Amino acid sequence: MKIRVGVFFGGKSVEHEVSVISGLQAYNAFDKDKYEPIAIYITKDNELYTGEAISDIANYKNIPDLLKKSTRVFFMCEQGKVELIQYPEKKFGNSVVAQIDVAFPVVHGANVEDGCLQGFLRHYNIPFAGCDVMASAVTMDKYVMKTVLKDNDIPVLDCVTLNVREYQSDEMAALHKVEDRIVYPVIVKPVNLGSSVGIKVAKDQDQLREALEYAFTFGAKVLVERAITNLREINCAVLGDYEEAEASECEEPISSDEILSYEDKYVAGSKSGSEGMRTAKRELPANLTAERREEIRQLAVKTFQVLNCNGVSRIDFMIDKDMDKVYVNEINPIPGSLAFYLWEALGKPYAELLDDMVKLALKREREEKNMMTSFDSNILQSANLSGAKGVKK
Repeated sequence: MKIRVGVFFGGKSVEHEVSVISGLQAYNAFDKDKYEPIAIYITKDNELYTGEAISDIANYKNIPDLLKKSTRVFFMCEQGKVELIQYPEKKFGNSVVAQIDVAFPVVHGANVEDGCLQGFLRHYNIPFAGCDVMASAVTMDKYVMKTVLKDNDIPVLDCVTLNVREYQSDEMAALHKVEDRIVYPVIVKPVNLGSSVGIKVAKDQDQLREALEYAFTFGAKVLVERAITNLREINCAVLGDYEEAEASECEEPISSDEILSYEDKYVAGSKSGSEGMRTAKRELPANLTAERREEIRQLAVKTFQVLNCNGVSRIDFMIDKDMDKVYVNEINPIPGSLAFYLWEALGKPYAELLDDMVKLALKREREEKNMMTSFDSNILQSANLSGAKGVKK
């Protein structure tokens, strides 16, 4: 019997469109002899839709028309089975559209990749591929991630964080907070976005002000760190879990400016802009010495496991060529195109990568079933809600 995999993509995120591309890439790459993939599109209003039309990228040129041809659904758990129920339900007949055995989120950005969707799936007791709730939240907050990595002796750049209220209430104090800690040029980025969204480099105070105001349009909290002027960027993916993990080949993305932009990642090299990270300009494998390549791959695995990641994540590194020093820049818990091209470079086909991720999801589910989540107690038999102190003593 085939494993029914619900492939989730879209969502309330500025990276919505990239997620659609990545999600449908994964949907089409599953081994159809072993899996029955079910495409589940999350709209920007967080509504769930499925149906034959959802699996065709061409239909996303007109999303209102796509939704008319598709079926809106919601989840229901019935006797251990996870069902997709048509909404609104039929007055007569069966409203069950499909059942799924495993969820496979291919989502990017805030509100989906940061633990929100993972928490939703956990609430419905659905096994899912990729990072769990805590790892998703930590990896998607660049400041929290840096704090955890720094505590584990993993090299990261020092940074300053600002929130939008802090900046609006006293702009000069906020600017000086950065300037007292970080030397220009600096790079400004929202703390919880990926795909190079909301990022600018600032070389003086006026540019810093402009970069902060730009970043604050994407999130209420931003991070500022030193911009490495003589920079190489190297990316490496990791597959596995807390017990065992392996690193992919390394790539060096090629940018058209001083920072790798959204266009560099998802548009450059693609005639249609619909092939995700597959066609981004890159040198693969990266031109590294054997020693530097191994250093980065080992550091990638350590970063992945320190953050308790699962499935596939991509770790982005910076090399300061002036200091000959490697830093972890950020980690993508659900990377664009699931970084499958980094595994193909080592001889692992995309279908095999997806198979490994599903196996890891089911392994985690088996382990969690053996954990105690409740214990017998007679506390409710003696509970008394009268009085000001309640029941907690």
